[in-house]
Amino acid sequence: MTSQLDKAIVFATRAHRNQVRKYTGEPYINHPLAVMEIVRTVPHTDDMLVAAVLHDVGEDCDVSIQDICDEFGTVVGMYVEYLTDVSTPEHGNRAQRKMMDARHYATGPAQSQTIKVADFIHNTADIADHDPRFWDVYKHEKWLALNLLTDADPILWDRAKKQIKELW
Repeated sequence: MTSQLDKAIVFATRAHRNQVRKYTGEPYINHPLAVMEIVRTVPHTDDMLVAAVLHDVGEDCDVSIQDICDEFGTVVGMYVEYLTDVSTPEHGNRAQRKMMDARHYATGPAQSQTIKVADFIHNTADIADHDPRFWDVYKHEKWLALNLLTDADPILWDRAKKQIKELW
């Protein structure tokens, strides 16, 4: 593990310290660590692993993209920016917001798209197992988003598509 990755794990653990996963109650940091491990299964860079660990801090914590750039560099900051939802309630209904977010993810480089697909893989398992009613909404959103993330690692992309199809 790189010192930058160690630093990111400490940073994200602190940022998510009061958060738990919705369905399991486990410490939230387990999710970004799981996403990092999924990214690790395909060709990756250290910056991708760092961004995977940090992928939710801009969205869920009081941490700005500039804070991430200052601490971890502009490449990691850019990846996290492309992994962060851009929509707000003012942007319309849920379907409109999720499409706006998916289009944003798709404008990112292959590296951030790969991390987003890993995020989808981990979230899909939890949602399908624990919330069948939300799964009916989520599966359509993720299917549409995956169809836009065409620069993601093809192995993870195929894995995510297969996962959704199997659970459909």
